[in-house]
Amino acid sequence: MAYTVTPTPVGPVGSQYCVCKVELSVCGQNLLDRDVTSKSDPFCVLFMEVNGKWMELDRTETAVNNLNPAFAKKFIVDYHFEEVQKLKFALFDQDKSSMQLYEHDFLGEFSCTLGMIVSSKKITRTLLLGNGKPAGKGMITIAAQELSDNRVITLSMAGRKLDKKDLFGKSDPFLEFYKPGDDGKWMLVHRTELELECINPKKQKKKKNYKNSGIIIVKSCKVTRDFSFLDYILGGCQLMFTVGIDFTASNGNPRDPSSLHYINPMGTNEYLSAIWAVGQIIQDYDSDKMFPALGFGAQLPPDWKVSHEFAINFNPTNPFCSGVEGIVQAYSACLPHIRFYGPTNFSPIVNHVARFAAQATQEEAASQYFILLIITDGVISDMDETRHAVVQASKLPMSIIIVGVGNADFAAMEFLDGDSRVLRSYTGEEAVRDIVQFVPFRDFRNAPKETLAKAVLAELPQQVVQYFKHQNLPPINSEPA
Repeated sequence: MAYTVTPTPVGPVGSQYCVCKVELSVCGQNLLDRDVTSKSDPFCVLFMEVNGKWMELDRTETAVNNLNPAFAKKFIVDYHFEEVQKLKFALFDQDKSSMQLYEHDFLGEFSCTLGMIVSSKKITRTLLLGNGKPAGKGMITIAAQELSDNRVITLSMAGRKLDKKDLFGKSDPFLEFYKPGDDGKWMLVHRTELELECINPKKQKKKKNYKNSGIIIVKSCKVTRDFSFLDYILGGCQLMFTVGIDFTASNGNPRDPSSLHYINPMGTNEYLSAIWAVGQIIQDYDSDKMFPALGFGAQLPPDWKVSHEFAINFNPTNPFCSGVEGIVQAYSACLPHIRFYGPTNFSPIVNHVARFAAQATQEEAASQYFILLIITDGVISDMDETRHAVVQASKLPMSIIIVGVGNADFAAMEFLDGDSRVLRSYTGEEAVRDIVQFVPFRDFRNAPKETLAKAVLAELPQQVVQYFKHQNLPPINSEPA
């Protein structure tokens, strides 16, 4: 028999989100010297932005007379992939015993997201003063490490010559595993269908020639690692983000306020809201932050032919936009230059991204995972081709997020999202795994903007891990178990 023992998961049982604890180590280099007769005595304070305000999380110890401190105290932060977690590291020179920060000299600060840190594993940046200028030659280095034990121990055990305990048959033994509790008492953590007790204390006292009541044999012991999403990210896996935008006529004339592509006086619409919600999370996990942005269902100049796979920056050889801001700019700029048409075909863009995902598999390493965000207002015209494309893409390092804007019937989108049933191609072939997540934007119109990102990205960490495990690919820089 084999028994597998895994560590207790962090976070609430059944939580659909990627929640774990991250340890942040902080070092400073060439800090400002604020003391006259000695060097600065720096300490670091960690803040997190909560509802638009900076809230202090923790502080390190003070490094006495040290302009290049490596703080021993670590910051422990809950990591949520589907949230933008803004952090600020501020360094001060301790002058008094006061807990009030204004009583100490400011040495500089650095702000970023937690996603930016974990995607790089270690970052070194310039410290800035309150006016935005560099704090001398001061630098800060922040390193991230996941706080979890992902080792899995598999034991194969057997018992021989066990005492017969039953009057009319053989014993029905089972095995119990205990661990010491904080109070020093032993707690039961697992009971098998077999108990194998080597020594019976009562028999040992009564019988001088008593040896045992049977023996336990550990036939094998194998230690493996159950890698998490964060293991792959810290190992160097990049999330490659592509946007596909629906420019079919059913969206309405973008100059008309009733159009889904109409950009309101606030500078936004449902398409832009979806791009921002997903893009601001994903961009932290792509080192160059260059994202292809594609359109479909429009007639393009100069010959006004319909295209279902065109670069919205009108540069087919280089469809990349710089960051989420670049996507937004390219989207706004292209609207006056195209004619909305149809039909609503998804398969060309799905196949476009799948070709790059297929190329990534040739590396045979967990280095890239592709994410396609499709924003659409209506029913898919090429459902058979799209189903086939999604089934084929399920074999690749790729996930598809579909956000439905407007008030159309999105039953077909729910069909592609294989949460309740296995998706099949028109050939009958089943998807290897569920890679589609669909959400209707209308469900989030009156909700906080963070809610949409949580909904569309909830399944992504699990999909990333599922693919690389299925391919038996560990993180690039993983340590042996």
